[in-house]
Amino acid sequence: MTPAARINAAIELTDRILDGALADRALAEWGRKNRYAGSKDRAAIADLVYNVLRRKRSLAALGGGADGRALLLGLVRDSGQDPDDVFGAGPYAPAPLTDAERAAGHVPQPDTSEAADFPQWLWSDLRDTLGDTTTEIANAMRSRAQVHLRVNLAKLRRDDAIAALSAEGIECQLHPLSPAAVAVTAGARKIRNAQPYLQGKVELQDASSQAVADMVPLRPGERLLDFCAGGGGKVLAVAGRVQGEFVAHDAEPRRMKDLPARAARAGVDVTQVTLPEVEDAPPFDTVLVDAPCSGSGSWRRDPQGKWLLTPEKLDQTVQVQRAILDQTAQFVRPQGHLVYATCSLLDAENADQVQAFLGRHPQFSLAEEKRFTPLDGGDGFYCAVLYRA
Repeated sequence: MTPAARINAAIELTDRILDGALADRALAEWGRKNRYAGSKDRAAIADLVYNVLRRKRSLAALGGGADGRALLLGLVRDSGQDPDDVFGAGPYAPAPLTDAERAAGHVPQPDTSEAADFPQWLWSDLRDTLGDTTTEIANAMRSRAQVHLRVNLAKLRRDDAIAALSAEGIECQLHPLSPAAVAVTAGARKIRNAQPYLQGKVELQDASSQAVADMVPLRPGERLLDFCAGGGGKVLAVAGRVQGEFVAHDAEPRRMKDLPARAARAGVDVTQVTLPEVEDAPPFDTVLVDAPCSGSGSWRRDPQGKWLLTPEKLDQTVQVQRAILDQTAQFVRPQGHLVYATCSLLDAENADQVQAFLGRHPQFSLAEEKRFTPLDGGDGFYCAVLYRA
């Protein structure tokens, strides 16, 4: 496919997504229906679509509209290309530009929500939370996130993992956020077929997520409950550095469907349990709550979520987090820990949520608290370690 044909396909896909289709499903369906497109074409088109979603407001300004055609026109203009080299440039290219399209568009004003590609309603809350770093963080989130791997230190050292991956065409370097983290600099698409991955020696996991798992204060032989386990990334990260008893629960068990295979690759035993089984079990030494959240810290990876979030959905999410914290407090033994984490940048889901919890549960105190942003080299995350007296 020519570059212009790829942009034409991205226009079609973007319109479908703007009409309500989920981005990953729309891309997968397009690939099935257009078998003539090779893997490089599909990857290039996906990059175009996700780039547009990350930068939807600024590209709408540059392109003079909010539909797929205007957004891709904005992307072409932002790249410095002549739009006439794309629009109308061949049989599979987008239609030529009209006079109205040529005249439309403006450059966003610096340090505004439009230039930063954030929803207007969220911008003031973000500035209250992040202060002088807001614009820099927002700008970092306008580009693709780096791929990170977690080395299973129970199986090999980081340097050995980097060498093994390099032998398969995957280049990595040490990442400072975690003793197990490496950043992939080339060959990321080869990871899932690489022997170190298939043998459980490395796992895909953002470096900030790994840093959160490093904060879990589990000692050898103790019991950990991962209450919102999902795919199990954090419980496996903890299990990779300390031996203990690991239990996983999720309100939607289907989210844990990949956990048994991942645990088997890593050589870790993780017991999946229902809520009644959690309630009947003795209190745990540590309970990890990686709570449902806005996902605002990981919008580079899921840019569609940025535009689907509303004030009402955020309020509902905060209430869900509050309920989960109150529920899980009872599962922590005296002198144990409750670890609360989100992949959010917002105080409403993080520090404010924790302070409100401490007001309701005076038997708990704040032992440690950290916030990670894309400026640290990973996704945005928050983690609070709470001690039960």
